[in-house]
Amino acid sequence: MKLMILDGNSIINRAFYGVRLLSTKDGVYTNAIYGFLNILERLRADEQPDALCVAFDLKAPTFRHLAYDGYKATRHPMPEELAMQMPLMKEVLGAMNIPIYECEGWEADDILGTAGEICAREGEDCVIVTGDRDSLQLVTDRVTVKLVTSKSGQTITTNYTPDVFRAEYGFDPVRLVDLKSLMGDSSDNIPGVAGIGPKTATGLLLEYGTLDGIYEHLPEIKESVRKKLEKDREQAYLSYDLATIRKNAPVDFIPERNLVREANNDALYALFRKLEFTRLIARYGLHAPQEASKPQEKIEAVYTCEIVTDAAQAREIAAKLSKKHYVNLIASDDVSKIAVQLEDAGFLFSGEAVLDNDFMSTLFGASVKKVTHDCKSLMRTLLERGIPAEGFLFDTALAAYDLDATRGDYKLDDVFSQYCGAQIGYADEARIGKEAAEQAALLAQSAAVAALYAVLPRKLRECGMEKLYYEIELPLCAVLARMETRGVLVDQMALVAFGNMLEVGIQKDQADIFRYAGQEFNINSPKQLGEILFERLGLPPVKKTKSGYSTNAEVLEKLKSRHPIVEAILDYRTLTKLKSTYADGLVKEIADDGRIHTTFQNMVTATGRLSSTEPNLQNIPVRTELGSEIRKMFVPKDGWVFVDADYSQIELRVLAHIANDAHMQAAFTSGMDIHTATAAQVFRVAPEDVTPLMRRHAKAVNFGIVYGISEFSLAEDIGVTRKEAKAYIENYLQNYAGVREYMKHIVAQAKQDGFVTTMFGRRRNLPELKSSNFNIRSFGERVALNTPIQGTAADIIKLAMIHVDKALREQKLQARLVLQVHDELIVECPIEEREQVTALLTEQMEHVAKLSVPLLAEAKSGASWYEAK
Repeated sequence: MKLMILDGNSIINRAFYGVRLLSTKDGVYTNAIYGFLNILERLRADEQPDALCVAFDLKAPTFRHLAYDGYKATRHPMPEELAMQMPLMKEVLGAMNIPIYECEGWEADDILGTAGEICAREGEDCVIVTGDRDSLQLVTDRVTVKLVTSKSGQTITTNYTPDVFRAEYGFDPVRLVDLKSLMGDSSDNIPGVAGIGPKTATGLLLEYGTLDGIYEHLPEIKESVRKKLEKDREQAYLSYDLATIRKNAPVDFIPERNLVREANNDALYALFRKLEFTRLIARYGLHAPQEASKPQEKIEAVYTCEIVTDAAQAREIAAKLSKKHYVNLIASDDVSKIAVQLEDAGFLFSGEAVLDNDFMSTLFGASVKKVTHDCKSLMRTLLERGIPAEGFLFDTALAAYDLDATRGDYKLDDVFSQYCGAQIGYADEARIGKEAAEQAALLAQSAAVAALYAVLPRKLRECGMEKLYYEIELPLCAVLARMETRGVLVDQMALVAFGNMLEVGIQKDQADIFRYAGQEFNINSPKQLGEILFERLGLPPVKKTKSGYSTNAEVLEKLKSRHPIVEAILDYRTLTKLKSTYADGLVKEIADDGRIHTTFQNMVTATGRLSSTEPNLQNIPVRTELGSEIRKMFVPKDGWVFVDADYSQIELRVLAHIANDAHMQAAFTSGMDIHTATAAQVFRVAPEDVTPLMRRHAKAVNFGIVYGISEFSLAEDIGVTRKEAKAYIENYLQNYAGVREYMKHIVAQAKQDGFVTTMFGRRRNLPELKSSNFNIRSFGERVALNTPIQGTAADIIKLAMIHVDKALREQKLQARLVLQVHDELIVECPIEEREQVTALLTEQMEHVAKLSVPLLAEAKSGASWYEAK
């Protein structure tokens, strides 16, 4: 038998800090519980234990606190947001039938040690899961410690066996206690021997084996170390006692009592509903208590329908559907099956029916009004097959996104569970067959869409988001689907040639790096690179991490003047990034038509901005000369050009409007450069006396101030002292009084309301503002400042896309939108339409919204994206 026991406090702490703050609509924080469950499921999948339990600390002092007043005295108290989740976490574990062990006066570590000892004694295997390295002392042939750590935001686990431990430390696991007794432990405030660090402590243990062995051989140890050991002998043995995990905690632990059992469906379902864990309800296969009996019969009773495969019959039904107010519709990914749900009937179209163009054109034409889930994806699939994609009345996924843009995932099962309080019932494939189960699933999903349509429009109305949804978000789906289907042309041969040129530069950099280093090594290995730079070449280490020397870009920039190898490494990184991500990466994305068909993600960002994936065309580099070369590879078709229009400083213009700042509005209205105007205000000089450096500093203040930039960050950004940066900010706020008042007002209003909104009603909830944790609360305040500005700018560019697309069609032009990058729109058009499209693009973008300052769009054209930009 294999038993897995979790260090509950360690794992939930890691989960709390690893998952952004989440809360229910009632203000109950849930991020630690959610993260804990995600970690737990990964652990169960990795280890597949026969038995499972969790150990927790209690608040009461332990025998270690009684032995040493300073034990763990430097630890900060548990954040309130985490503390409120602890009892709920234990409730969830109870509902999952996972035993919990706690023991007053003893730590969870001691329970872990006791459990491991009992398992080993009975010949069973034990896996201890913790983020605390102290537990590595428990590793034996029967006890494995699975250490949970984080790297780059990802949770990483390492299984420590005796061999793995010895390979890393050089001695047996049990000797970790001796190491701690010498070097101490700042996290637990264990004193150790003053002046002895990890390197010296490890050397002593490798030489003399144990703490006792070291003290028995004191005369042999060099004087400087011996004096420290003599002075703190009593402290060393106290530390030994404090660091030793006991294996005899008074807990009634019998391994067989922890065998994995099924969760209590009713209790866990109720808790997940309370915690608003809609996705987890589906993942754990839970159902509402009243559904527990004969769910299969219920599915068959509700989802009986007419299966239509005959094309002629399908056409007749489609004609009748066009007379309905609307239909609820769900299609399979390849549109080989389409489920349509009405109030009194259901249809499942497949086979010859879905291959009939007349039927499909009627069903997906403007005459049949449709409610569906994620209409943009369906639209793209239809357009790629030459089928109309019109008449979409409502998108339940898009509505769920607008109602909670920080959720991150809008699968139908989850949205249905959240807003309808039930689960979508799915038929048993083993009992009724794969084909019938797929049909039943689609019909069940179409019924779920119908239920959501009865709820979500009201929710949008209550939140004041009807205008946003019906005038911006929903119409934009068709625009995006057309852009994705159309794609953008790429000069493949030029891209390949560019990649070859980059490879020559990479090889040269590599040769230079090896020459400077005096040896070959893996340049992409931070460990090997750190050893070359800081040990072999003797450069001063700027920053150290747990795994060694830091060699990130910030560190290397500070070392550029110290050795020519650094410049070569920076160039090597730039070229390899360009080649792998863009030169090679983009070639792989070119479709048979020679065009790249990116996907515009309209339900991802919290601010409402669009993002681009597969590939990401919104992060094509523009600041470096080589990076800009990539844009030369994006070209219009023969006889056509690109017209590219970019909003000028749209976020600052939105700020001037929302803050109603007279000075800022005057600058924009007069046509004066806003950064020059700001510099003149901040530095108290005439506009004509503003220097380029003053303007650069003012620009940094302009773009940073509304996002809550600190004097420290501003000083770092523009290379001045914190005192100077503070003066810049104070002068800015003194001159732009409207901005100052906006910053105060919006944060206060957000704290009162619990959310902020854009000009167009887009809402972002901010539970972070109620946090007792300063960093989390500060993040919430920055978001409160940022979202109305960035979100309004995002709404404006979306509205501009809709208006431009509509105007191009109404004027019967061949030109079409092909790309959107942040505040920039790119239209592909015949050369003869260039002037008309340039004027149209500028006109539509500048007049799409009424602000107290003019919106300015600058349009250019050219034979490539680079030329047009």
